[in-house]
Amino acid sequence: MILSSADTIVHRELSFPYSYNSKTRGWMDQVRVILWGPTEKIVLEDLDFQEQVRLLMDAGVEVYACKACSDNFGVSEKLAEIGIDVRYVGTFVTEMLKEGWYQLTF
Repeated sequence: MILSSADTIVHRELSFPYSYNSKTRGWMDQVRVILWGPTEKIVLEDLDFQEQVRLLMDAGVEVYACKACSDNFGVSEKLAEIGIDVRYVGTFVTEMLKEGWYQLTF
């Protein structure tokens, strides 16, 4: 899932529950969430949002952040400190799509 919306209600009501349930209920074996753009700042500014991301990671959801965006926001190191895999995601997403991964965007 790609989370790029700055609308935290969308994430609290849709993307976080779906990601969490997909992993914990076995709907999918592997779940990846990519923070892209505004969500990278929100995860550091909103402690409830950050806690939801931690719950996803604790459940086994792989959480990534776009390094290009997080560098622009000056938050790459802080994201890495809380356990988020910070990397350039353009080619990463492209490779996943080529491998047959499905993409949901919120």
